[in-house]
Amino acid sequence: MGRIFEVRKATMFARWDRMAKQFTRIGKEIIIAVKAGGPDPATNPALRRCFQNARSVGMPKDRVEAAIKRAQGKDTSNYEEILYEGYAPHGVALLVETATDNHVRTVANVKSHFNKGGGAMGTSGSVSFQFKKMGVFKLKPEGLNIDDLELELIDHGLDELGESNDDNGNPIIVLRCAFTDFGNLQKALEDKGLNPLSSELEWIPSNTVPVTDEQAEEVSKLIERLEQDDDVNKVFHNMG
Repeated sequence: MGRIFEVRKATMFARWDRMAKQFTRIGKEIIIAVKAGGPDPATNPALRRCFQNARSVGMPKDRVEAAIKRAQGKDTSNYEEILYEGYAPHGVALLVETATDNHVRTVANVKSHFNKGGGAMGTSGSVSFQFKKMGVFKLKPEGLNIDDLELELIDHGLDELGESNDDNGNPIIVLRCAFTDFGNLQKALEDKGLNPLSSELEWIPSNTVPVTDEQAEEVSKLIERLEQDDDVNKVFHNMG
């Protein structure tokens, strides 16, 4: 147990539309979750995860309820989750998660962002082998004994546990598990009465590419360009 390494999404740069973007992303995730597993969070772990993340970003309850109603409507768009891969300048690998109702539009836009940002879009599998898809849970440390928590959760799929800070510098505990153990660890936390600040599926790089501050700024401009696209949910990188 110690400080856990997190590759952040260019947190040194401003995100003027971050909150609105988060609401849109979570709204799409709610629609996908409801269509796949129904509107009852008691029987739909994916929807419970969406609710946790909605709370973590302060998404209004009426927007959450509206997304559930849209998912149950006949005219709701059917979003498809597609992962795009490529390289930013200076050999930095990027994974771009999207949720789209028009994949032709999305692939054209993502390719354009890569080209204009000095990168190159790759084929499926050309980048993802450098990452591991993992469940990532973030908790407030107050009232928790980290060593005891680690021992209690190992049998439920916990792979890594450590201390870190959120984007505002507040201390947090980060738990990681294999993608296949996400549901087990989620249930174990629920059984212990622990409500994560967020629970996500993330692509964690196996190794990082060292870059200078100037190079990092160049890469981050491409990441920001991608993140501003309406169809893009998240962008992951291996920039060190």
